[in-house]
Amino acid sequence: QVQLVESGGGLVQPGGSLRLSCAASGNRFSFIIMGWYRQVPEKQRELVATITSTGSPNYADSVKGRFTISRDNAKNTVDLQMNNLKPEDTAVYYCNARDGFRTYWGKGTLVTVSS
Repeated sequence: QVQLVESGGGLVQPGGSLRLSCAASGNRFSFIIMGWYRQVPEKQRELVATITSTGSPNYADSVKGRFTISRDNAKNTVDLQMNNLKPEDTAVYYCNARDGFRTYWGKGTLVTVSS
């Protein structure tokens, strides 16, 4: 019954910023890991950023220094602040969460970076 719902996607110009949010529900316990992945057509889904239950982040090299992941365990949410966006950041961004047994995915939100 776990659900992850992403929001915040849209169209932005290169150099702009966007903040994605993921709201989780139905989980009995706090997720061990939460994160964001992205995917473009005909490409593999790739890790963008993850964050542990204690707040330790991990970023893909391509987004280091530009993206910031955060989570609020009380609100059961994980956010991704994206700054200095580039056209190559265009993708469907998926929220991900893992507990002790399973991995869960949201339906995705589209981010388009174009002028």
